[in-house]
Amino acid sequence: MELRFPEAPTPDDASKEAGRMLFAGETTFVKGVVAMDGMPPADRIEVCFAGRSNVGKSSLINALTGRKGLARASNTPGRTQEINFFTAGDLYVVDLPGYGFANAPVAVVEKWQRLLKQYLQGRQTLRRVFVLIDARHGAKAVDEEIMSLLDASAVTFQVVMTKVDKLRGDALEESLAKTRAALVKHPAAYPELILTSSEKGEGIPTLRAIIAGIS
Repeated sequence: MELRFPEAPTPDDASKEAGRMLFAGETTFVKGVVAMDGMPPADRIEVCFAGRSNVGKSSLINALTGRKGLARASNTPGRTQEINFFTAGDLYVVDLPGYGFANAPVAVVEKWQRLLKQYLQGRQTLRRVFVLIDARHGAKAVDEEIMSLLDASAVTFQVVMTKVDKLRGDALEESLAKTRAALVKHPAAYPELILTSSEKGEGIPTLRAIIAGIS
């Protein structure tokens, strides 16, 4: 039986080089946005990264761009409430605030959720959302909430498993199976998983090649 949501294949040399070149130049911070009227012009294709707090999103973006301090992690989940825009080549790379706000006030969470919905539903140049899931835990209920929002917004999303170096063998397969079972329920899910480790560099060339293919 064919596996649903298999691991994305290793890119060929040309695709890998296109991905390397996309992020070989300078990646520049454009602005942090807290309301729709502050969005930069929708004058280029964009991809964005979403993930619950502490999933390793900042580390992944830094590994992707080759710049250690580009995306900054907050030690307090829910503290960063801006949608951050960066340019890489002729592409916007967008960093969404971490979701799953254990320590954020209800009013802050509601304001962020409104902004997120407006962004996802109203950004015509958004081509794909990369939803990060910690390989140590697999997809959680809070991840499925954002997947459902992406379904409703008709925005294609692709799951990126982070921290795959932290578990191997049966433990990793169990986590992947849990995530695949969740993804089957979401029509907007792109049918391949990307397995990454920011610390070890695993999967980074594949992710770069995929993004370059989108742009």
